[in-house]
Amino acid sequence: MSRQSLANRKGYDEDFLGFKVPLPLPAQNGVETVVLPYTHFSVVFRPDRRLAAATAVAIDGAQLVKIGRDDDWQFDPRLPESQQAGHSVYQNNPLDKGHMVRRLDPVWGDRTQAATANTDTFHYTNAAPQMDIVNQGKKLWLGLEDFLLGHAKLFERKLSVFTGPVLEDSDPAYRGIKVPLRFWKVTAFMQNGHLASTAYILDQTPDLSRDAAARALAEAERAGDPPPLGAFRTFQVPVADVAEITQLHLGPLPDADLLPRATRAARRWTQLESYDDIVLQE
Repeated sequence: MSRQSLANRKGYDEDFLGFKVPLPLPAQNGVETVVLPYTHFSVVFRPDRRLAAATAVAIDGAQLVKIGRDDDWQFDPRLPESQQAGHSVYQNNPLDKGHMVRRLDPVWGDRTQAATANTDTFHYTNAAPQMDIVNQGKKLWLGLEDFLLGHAKLFERKLSVFTGPVLEDSDPAYRGIKVPLRFWKVTAFMQNGHLASTAYILDQTPDLSRDAAARALAEAERAGDPPPLGAFRTFQVPVADVAEITQLHLGPLPDADLLPRATRAARRWTQLESYDDIVLQE
């Protein structure tokens, strides 16, 4: 499939849920982003970081199609390759190309649409480096959309999912990029006729004390080694906290948070050990 046909992509539909939920965009002036539309999803890209700041995908669980993987990662021709983190970042090290929009999520509609969406997810603009170790925290993260689609099935069976790395100046440098230590995800769906949202953080900070982690990251940077990242931990967090640490506008989603108000006020982050720990009703 010609990658040049990307010019015809319509991207994420902010009215998909029947309630307008816009793309997450930087809350601060002066942060340059490029919005890249694909099939059923969009990427809000940060050329200065060579990574996405945010992604947004519309998932229609009633129309999902099974399509095999191809793992044919490509540069997006709408941006200079020098602005994208390509294969050289990931070769000969323990870093995976972590999909921001999960491959399966936009793969719905007719067969042609689904195949196009599948291919679209394999652009470097939709990837960020993550450790290849699969532990329970990462399994929980990877299965969140499936779990939440099952929940949404009781209602509209549609889900909008926003995902990205937490881009911080202190992220460790490696091969021309800074490797994010945390990732975020915010979901939106209709529940009992009202917009509902939940938020999550995936943390791959080294499993060390703060000072020891800082030293280990600095030593790896000096040696040109990949950062010594820790096992994944997944947390449910207030949506407002994601907006604050990412400095992104999340529109109506903080006010639609299903975490109880008392939990939000206390700004508690709950580490997830299983999906039973997720709060889906205030």
